[in-house]
Amino acid sequence: MSDTTSGPVLAADGRPLKASLNRALRRQKLRALMLIAPLLIFILVSFVMPIADMLFRSVENQIASEPLPRTTALLPDWDGQGTPDDMIYEALARDLAVAVEAKAHTRLGSRLNYEQTGISSLFRKTGRGVDEIGEIAQDVLEDTNDIWKERDTFGLLFGTPAWVEAINAWDVEDSQTRGAAPTFDANPNFAEQFPGTTSLYASYVLQTTSEDDNPLGEKPWPILFHVLAQELPSAAPPSGVPENLALALGEASAALNGLTLDDPKAVFLDIDDDWGDAAVWTTIQTYSPAYTNGYFLNSVDMQKGLDGPEWRPENEQIYIVLFVRTMIMSLSIMGMCVLLGYPIAWLLANLPDRKANMLMILVLLPFWTSLLVRTSAWKVLLQQQGVINDTLIWYHSTAVGKLLDPVFNTLLNAFYAFANAITWGWNLLNNVWGGVDATYFDWAAQGFERLTLINNQTGTIIAMTHILLPFMILPLYSVMKTIPPSYLRAAKSLGATNWTAFWRVYFPQSVPGIGAGCILVFILSIGYYITPELVGGTKGVFISNRIAYHISSSLNWGLAAALGTILLAVVMGLYWMYDKIVGIDNVKLGG
Repeated sequence: MSDTTSGPVLAADGRPLKASLNRALRRQKLRALMLIAPLLIFILVSFVMPIADMLFRSVENQIASEPLPRTTALLPDWDGQGTPDDMIYEALARDLAVAVEAKAHTRLGSRLNYEQTGISSLFRKTGRGVDEIGEIAQDVLEDTNDIWKERDTFGLLFGTPAWVEAINAWDVEDSQTRGAAPTFDANPNFAEQFPGTTSLYASYVLQTTSEDDNPLGEKPWPILFHVLAQELPSAAPPSGVPENLALALGEASAALNGLTLDDPKAVFLDIDDDWGDAAVWTTIQTYSPAYTNGYFLNSVDMQKGLDGPEWRPENEQIYIVLFVRTMIMSLSIMGMCVLLGYPIAWLLANLPDRKANMLMILVLLPFWTSLLVRTSAWKVLLQQQGVINDTLIWYHSTAVGKLLDPVFNTLLNAFYAFANAITWGWNLLNNVWGGVDATYFDWAAQGFERLTLINNQTGTIIAMTHILLPFMILPLYSVMKTIPPSYLRAAKSLGATNWTAFWRVYFPQSVPGIGAGCILVFILSIGYYITPELVGGTKGVFISNRIAYHISSSLNWGLAAALGTILLAVVMGLYWMYDKIVGIDNVKLGG
């Protein structure tokens, strides 16, 4: 009996009960995981991976190192004084020969043009003249032996026989069905004696095959003759070369001995004098590394200088202003939504069901209309010849308007004085908020001038408050609906006034709904760019408008990614502060 009680408890199948329970739990967890796997995959693909790609693009800088690999490898040794050595110009000539064929030099110029104006046109202009480098050597070689006029000579010299056979077989296949071209395999004898020519010919092969062409059937670039002419006189005769090619190499070596070849530096300076400007080379050198902090520096109105980060000129400093403006206006929109949404949510929660349902339909009605249509409607309403201004002009021309005008004007002045005080508190009245138009303060005294409600912060706040108001009302309503009315009656029965009962009993219980609505409205508002773009003008746009501009128009994705990363960090920081001060557990959507 002691043996029976001291042993492990067994399940019905004879297994130990603990092992059976663990197995059942594993199966249950696996089933649960399979149920949520589609959602996890969707979040990973549509949310996590794009954010990770954005974070990487904000520091990735392959735009310079990829098209100019030889140049960027040499530029770190340049001291930044005067013009670079001839060797760097030589490397640039080889890199640009490849980049021009791939049409990558224009993208490179556009990227560097963000840092120094004029580089984009410099690269486009150079792309049209760089193919002249090597024509002297090409003419001499073709005059010495007709074999240099044949298009497959370089391939037969610098490629292995197996690669030549494979590339010809690849070229015979149907271009619609054939696979990737065989990788270039350099002849080891030539690669050792002619490293520069071999490297450049490998780039030539890669570019030619990327266009679905056979490198053995295409005319070689003149720069290939130039590099071969530099290395040929000093190179030892390679072994294993066919007799006709060996003869051609010998004749070419003799013809090139003492010949003055193209000077890449002189060619570049002849194309444009800016290639002698140290500032151009400094810009290329600064953005040569594969990874850079330049995008983040640009995002805070700084730039990379010779002595480290430095501020941009004052007339180019816009991003800090936009970040602060975005925060201020988002907070203003959030506050307006709280002030307008709280009474509406209270009515929804306390009216009879029939009236509450009708009011709820009106709250949800904006969701049934396109965002673009609603924003366009606000453009019609807010413009100086729009409905609101026409109504105000008509109102002040009536007897009732003239009677109530002093009160109206006093309230209007008080509102704008309050807005002005808030803006002054941020010490950004002129730069961020843009100031308050003087016509507001004496609006009645100046003959009822029309209000400027569009193409400024005022129009953006009005339109976005209307658009985001339902996102504040719904969380408030869901929380208020759970507050028993008996609490207020009990407070009043104990002697509390209506205000005291509301402030001490009802309001604290509605704070979780306010928190949820504030977070929802604030997060949505800082990411809006359609409404500010249409009604904000130059003084009412958000940082999100600049992000959209760099993604869709200027194609400066690195800067857009850096701006987005900073905005994400700011939001996460504010979220962390909210959690520490209020507590995220106090945010509820009801229940």
